[in-house]
Amino acid sequence: MRLLSAWWPASVSVSRAALASVLLVVAPVTPVATAHPLTFTDTTVVLRTDGTFEADLIVDLDALALGAPQNADDAELVAALMAMTPSEFDEQLDRLRQLFQRRVRFRFDGTPAPFTVTFPDHGATAATESTIPTLLGLTVRLTGVVPPEALELEFFASRAFSEVNLTIRDEIRDLTRQALLERGARSDPFTLAEPVPPPSPGSISLTYLRLGFLHIVPRGLDHILFVLGLFLLGSQLRPLVWQVTAFTLAHALTLSLAVFDVVSLPSAVVEPLIAMSIVYVAVENLLTSRLMPWRPVVVFGFGLLHGLGFAGVLRELGLPDQQRVLGLISFNVGIELGQLLVIASALLAVGWCRSEDWYRRRIVVPASFVVAGTGLFWAVQRLSGG
Repeated sequence: MRLLSAWWPASVSVSRAALASVLLVVAPVTPVATAHPLTFTDTTVVLRTDGTFEADLIVDLDALALGAPQNADDAELVAALMAMTPSEFDEQLDRLRQLFQRRVRFRFDGTPAPFTVTFPDHGATAATESTIPTLLGLTVRLTGVVPPEALELEFFASRAFSEVNLTIRDEIRDLTRQALLERGARSDPFTLAEPVPPPSPGSISLTYLRLGFLHIVPRGLDHILFVLGLFLLGSQLRPLVWQVTAFTLAHALTLSLAVFDVVSLPSAVVEPLIAMSIVYVAVENLLTSRLMPWRPVVVFGFGLLHGLGFAGVLRELGLPDQQRVLGLISFNVGIELGQLLVIASALLAVGWCRSEDWYRRRIVVPASFVVAGTGLFWAVQRLSGG
């Protein structure tokens, strides 16, 4: 043991532990290949001309009914529900209805309004025979009555749901407003009697900046590993700056072009290629210790792919009609802040030993193997339809 301690300096152990902590923070919790990929709780509230309201929430109802994670295997969820007796299944549906009635609120002038809960996809052929099976479907419909003379509406969903992508549509005044709500947050009041003021530029900027940041940390595990792969090559700061600059310019370019419908590629093509970009960077780290002339060019090309991946989130959420450019810029800034946090964390963990002789052998090589293996697993999973 003393001989081993003499050969393996304590500082190396500290650096490896620090790097391991960084990799643990960003290590992927591998999603089940047959889970519905629901990042947000898409919620559409319609205020109808007959004085009623109707809200559709998109959630994995099978998982919610069984108290399972939203990324649980859907075939297993369906099998568990099908194995219930009719009375057990009815009790499960009653509990699910009660869950929505307890954890979702429509407040008119501060007072909660009652609503009924239905599952319009339940038993539909399109649901049970879909590629990813579901018994209860992905849509829950909440309906109720707008109180007479009500002046404001607020929406709330508890932390049992993911962040809410909220759309409120007023059919009487032909008005539509969108908002992104943090988990467990209440929406701003939606006025029912006066013209609805558009969200302020500051509010839009903060919302999309936060969204861009969260798409890197903690949600963008593939993008995090790619940036760590860039960080690992070489011990000097300048090669890292060149690579990150190329990556940033490229993904900002394709993200912008994709948002304005200039370029587009299906996610079935983009996502496996993003995974392979992680593999390439990590493998090159294993083959060379210095920045090759073509590396920034290759990284720029991969950045174009990652930009298309980022665009998928904005397509899902949409940009504010009047402030599309501001939302796009803020989202890009959020992405860059997330990348800077990843690099700063890596520097904090192992930056002090990047000039040591053993840095490549004991830090870069094992970490690159982990990154390459993870990227290869994702590529195979995504190509297989997971």
